[in-house]
Amino acid sequence: MPWTKVYLDKEDFEKASKLADQGLRGFTYRDAIKEALTQMLEKDESVFVMGEGIDDPGGTFGTTTNLHKKFGAERVFDIPIAENGMTGVAIGAALAGMKPVFVHMRVDFLPMCMDQIINHAAKWHYMFGGKVNVPLVIRSIIGRGWGSAAQHSQSLQALFAHIPGLKVVMPSTPYDAKGLLIASIEDGNPIIFIEHRWLYEQIGHVPEKIYTVPIGKGIVRKEGKDVTIAATSFMVYEAMKAAAVLEKDGINVEVVDLRTLKPLDEDIICESVKKTGRLIVADTGWKTCGIGAEVVATVAEKALKYHRRC
Repeated sequence: MPWTKVYLDKEDFEKASKLADQGLRGFTYRDAIKEALTQMLEKDESVFVMGEGIDDPGGTFGTTTNLHKKFGAERVFDIPIAENGMTGVAIGAALAGMKPVFVHMRVDFLPMCMDQIINHAAKWHYMFGGKVNVPLVIRSIIGRGWGSAAQHSQSLQALFAHIPGLKVVMPSTPYDAKGLLIASIEDGNPIIFIEHRWLYEQIGHVPEKIYTVPIGKGIVRKEGKDVTIAATSFMVYEAMKAAAVLEKDGINVEVVDLRTLKPLDEDIICESVKKTGRLIVADTGWKTCGIGAEVVATVAEKALKYHRRC
């Protein structure tokens, strides 16, 4: 679908309100997540949702509000603050044929579950010769806000992208949030599904039907010829704003939304760099050993000869 430019100001809300006139549904990112969960809970009895505070009135930033009332406490339920142990419960359920969606409110506390995620969820399929799968989706949230401080605002996606056996998904638009979450639940592999909290109010077209967005495929959000910006999550919006500013100076930017970090769509990155000859990577995580470093290394390995001097 085409990019829907929404930056939460009055002009863009007015644009979003016109989606209905075009026969399109304007949905927020949070509602797209909630609809994906609702439809998968309705479609597949093996799907259930667990996490700290998901049945609270706030419902994990609004993404799980009242789902426990609709589907009951056996399928949508709160858990104790025991991240490592409860991740083990989710893995056991997945091995037994269920499809848990485990909501870890903050990615900062996933390190408490590293043994379960790295040594169990990521390994069982291979340790048993492919005879078992671990269809576990772990939703987690990055991005700062009021009072977030050091332990509620980190972007640790690169930690999980480093691990064989895990997939890492970071949708930026409401359309992709729904489609990639459904694809993740149906994938059959352990997936770390990361949402940026500043995306929850973004508005875009979201079809009512169940649909999937392919895992491992990026998308060109804006075509250009002078420089490529490969971006993740919220940084896609920042890249689009930067592209609009640079356009006034005659610089034509191509914006690539990676969407999935593991597996990484190397082809779409390299094809863009072949065209533009220049690359900028915009990620919310750390530079050292980060996603940006991985993208740059990939281009250095496979598309360096297309480098264009400024």
